[in-house]
Amino acid sequence: MHYLDNSATTQVCPEAAQAALQAMTVCFGNPSSTHTVGREAKKLLDNSRKSVAKAIGCTPAELIFTSCGSESDNWALLGGAEAMKRKGKHIISSQAEHDAIRRSLDLLEEQGYEVTRLKPGRDGAVSAEAVREALREDTVLISLMLVNNETGAVTDIAGIARAVREAGNASLIHTDAVQAFMKVPFTPASLGVDMISISGHKIHAPKGIGALFVRKGLRLKPMIVGGGQEEGRRAGTEAMPQIAAFAAACDAAFPKLKENAERMAGLREEIIVRLREEIPGLAVIGGGAPHILSISLPGYRSEVLMNYLEAREVYVSKSSACKKGGRSHVLETMGLDSRTIDGALRIGLSRFTTQEDVEALCQGLADAHHQLRHT
Repeated sequence: MHYLDNSATTQVCPEAAQAALQAMTVCFGNPSSTHTVGREAKKLLDNSRKSVAKAIGCTPAELIFTSCGSESDNWALLGGAEAMKRKGKHIISSQAEHDAIRRSLDLLEEQGYEVTRLKPGRDGAVSAEAVREALREDTVLISLMLVNNETGAVTDIAGIARAVREAGNASLIHTDAVQAFMKVPFTPASLGVDMISISGHKIHAPKGIGALFVRKGLRLKPMIVGGGQEEGRRAGTEAMPQIAAFAAACDAAFPKLKENAERMAGLREEIIVRLREEIPGLAVIGGGAPHILSISLPGYRSEVLMNYLEAREVYVSKSSACKKGGRSHVLETMGLDSRTIDGALRIGLSRFTTQEDVEALCQGLADAHHQLRHT
């Protein structure tokens, strides 16, 4: 099997799987229990939080565990807007965001907020100048993705944050860094943001775990109420197997973050060079991140190409997995023509991607180009 859909999800790494098993079978207590078994679980929770906080570059107190990146996105926008509503009701985002952001913005509009959705450039990124021009006196929240989940386009969040502050605006700034975390180096301080969403299953941890960085001093209204977990910020017994696995995945990858990124970037470039030689007219869409490659074979259908590759046990996608096969709003908002969009494929690399995977992909697409054009 040649799995190249790592932007949709990743295979759980051995370290994360072992950590989850340990939390389910050995250190299985409730962290809120005061007896020995509970205290052991609380220690595991605290250590896990330290590991993930170290990987993102914040203090443990600024990291709140959630169920996924979508929950983190929802909470950042809905909670952030609530926290700032007395200062204004204007929000800036983009047309190329993940649906977790887009649907949250829809809800906020129903509550009377006004949303400016910026159009990305041809490279798929949103410019600092576009954000600066959209700023208003009543702008209170800005949410833009760091790495686009479909094209790999990297938006200069740090530059945008500087532009916003230089303009004298005190908006809360949030970035969805689900696709950037452990792939593109960043810290909350280097980005200059107030909130960051991350997810476990994009970095070889299980599904069902994410986190939200919330800057010290910023208090968000809880979305889930009940017990006093997460320092009273998010109720519900902590999902310790997933949390421990998330931490283990961070610990496994963090020491070689730069090396892994450089290796993925090299494989990505190799794929581009080889496919351009084999397939005249191949289009490379957006880009910038080392692990996501969006290409198009204009005149072909994405579904047909995917099926052809799947028959060879090569797995890619056409857009975000959340679309469930639907057309990409990201590519549409970039202004691409229909032939390019309809022939688009997304290739997602990981630190476990091999040279054999690259060979199978390139050979498969080259064969598809030669065989399918005659059918």
